Amino acid sequence: MSRADALEAAEREPDPDSLAAGARLRRDFEPHVAAWALTQVGLRRRAAGKLERAGEMLFTSAGLEQATRSAVARWRAERFADAGVRRVWDIGCGVGSDAMAFAEAGLDVVAVDADPETAEVASHNLALVGAGPAVVARAEDLDVPAGDAVFLDPARRTVRGRTWNVADFTPPWELVLGYLESERFVAVKLGPGVPKELLPAGTQWAWVSDGGDVVEASVWNRLAPGPVAVQTRPRRALASGERDLDVRPVGRFVGEPDGAAIRAGLVAEAVGEADAWLLDEHVAYLSGNEPIPGGWVTNFEVVDVLDYTRKALKAYVREHRIGTLEIKKRAIDVDPAELRRALKPTGANRATIIIARTQDGTKAIVARRR
Repeated sequence: MSRADALEAAEREPDPDSLAAGARLRRDFEPHVAAWALTQVGLRRRAAGKLERAGEMLFTSAGLEQATRSAVARWRAERFADAGVRRVWDIGCGVGSDAMAFAEAGLDVVAVDADPETAEVASHNLALVGAGPAVVARAEDLDVPAGDAVFLDPARRTVRGRTWNVADFTPPWELVLGYLESERFVAVKLGPGVPKELLPAGTQWAWVSDGGDVVEASVWNRLAPGPVAVQTRPRRALASGERDLDVRPVGRFVGEPDGAAIRAGLVAEAVGEADAWLLDEHVAYLSGNEPIPGGWVTNFEVVDVLDYTRKALKAYVREHRIGTLEIKKRAIDVDPAELRRALKPTGANRATIIIARTQDGTKAIVARRR
């Protein structure tokens, strides 16, 4: 029987990682085929919330971890299409999630990966959208035709884990910078925690939030330079403006900006025209007497403001019978999980406690989500 048959059998297993699932599949398939099928089903289930066609795709473990979410890949592909790009080279394509989005946006895509197994997986996935196959090649050996666009996602992992040491990047950072300095349209995907000193001057730096999670930063060489923040669902963007925010005491509401706006340094822009202010000039907590509209800020209605001491918090949680407790903090040396255990929440009520620096010292702001 074929690998497709093995995949079909593995899909029926409630727990593909279990010993029992392995034993059942090995009755009908060679051990290596059974192991492959069960691994693929496990990866597909992990990918289900990230990739829209996860149930049809193939993966490697590393490739799934690095794959771009479908909504983000679609946003990027539309940017290439809007720039008039006809053909894009996806260099270091991984399992092909970005290359699939390029193809679905109507672009001719050349997907390239140095690892033969990864390229084989990408070829299967690209076939789902009528594209491919992927090419096995090193980035350093490519001769990309003039006029073709380039997308790169440099590998930033060593045996010790993730790294921002450019000497460890694959392909080499010098090659990436060379593409960005060229006349062609180029985008480079990086992690959201990229040190800003790595971002080349004269380029656009986009931090992207998907479903409330800041998932990546990217560098663009043919778009208006400077920082931008992007949300994919619903689609909206922020760019640098002229507004500054002052610092005032806690108002009736506290606002937490989207992480993409924070990373991009666009907290003031996230406020729009609303009458809002900062609680501390160095910390991204906002406040106002009305909820901040526009979709870039999560609003919390203030219930109480306490001095930040564990004794005061513990007494408050006990007296108000708070059993469901969310703890948020910025620029405060506290472990929210450890603090929650120490406060021993119990009861039928719920609350959010925001530990924030203010003009009047560090406060514990008891609030409820709006």
